[in-house]
Amino acid sequence: MKIIAMIPARYAASRFPGKLMQDLAGKPVIIRTYQAAEQTKLFDAVYVVTDSDVIFNAVNEAGGKAFMSLEEHECGSDRIAEAVSSMDIDIVVNVQGDEPFTDRESLASLLEVFKSDTQKEIDLASLMTRISDPEDIANPNTVKVIVDQNNFALYFSRAAIPYPRTIDSAPVYYKHKGVYAFRKRALLDFKRLPMLPLEAAEKIEAIRYLEYGKKIKMVETRVTGIEIDTPEDLEKAIAAWK
Repeated sequence: MKIIAMIPARYAASRFPGKLMQDLAGKPVIIRTYQAAEQTKLFDAVYVVTDSDVIFNAVNEAGGKAFMSLEEHECGSDRIAEAVSSMDIDIVVNVQGDEPFTDRESLASLLEVFKSDTQKEIDLASLMTRISDPEDIANPNTVKVIVDQNNFALYFSRAAIPYPRTIDSAPVYYKHKGVYAFRKRALLDFKRLPMLPLEAAEKIEAIRYLEYGKKIKMVETRVTGIEIDTPEDLEKAIAAWK
């Protein structure tokens, strides 16, 4: 089974433009993330795929491997699908470019899903972590996921799901971490299938897979990491690195 990691990297992030090129302990965030993925030793190769000359050049100068996107893309899955379309691979792991604390244990758990799936019934796997802070649960920037008894995703939402209808209910809330492992076929299907109403409403790409009947296995992790979405997040990352 040939497994690669792809790191989609846009320069013009809406909440923190240029965040991937911000300095994190002497290196840009994107380079720290790339090196963290390499250091897991889980992949046959690690690539950055980007629409930015600045990011492309930085990765190459650091000795990494990078692709320039030839098309305009709405999301990371589309960007990765273009890059892998002609590659001879089985599994693609989407590592978020703004997560320099990517850990080996979580990624290994994702890959184990496919190693155990001898019938090749699972299309993709993704990570989730429990959350209990009411602010996190209510925050629309925190994507929540609900799962069935076998940890297959039922739905993703920016809303607080499940809704606690009674005071004595105690639902468990999971945050969806945007780290995916795909079978190549599922990723190519995603790119050719048009966006449907639920994905358009929530602006969550994982919903497209569900709307077209794909099976998403969720893997719980206790590693929260630090996603760099704001300047304040960058300060937290710098402090954590020290």
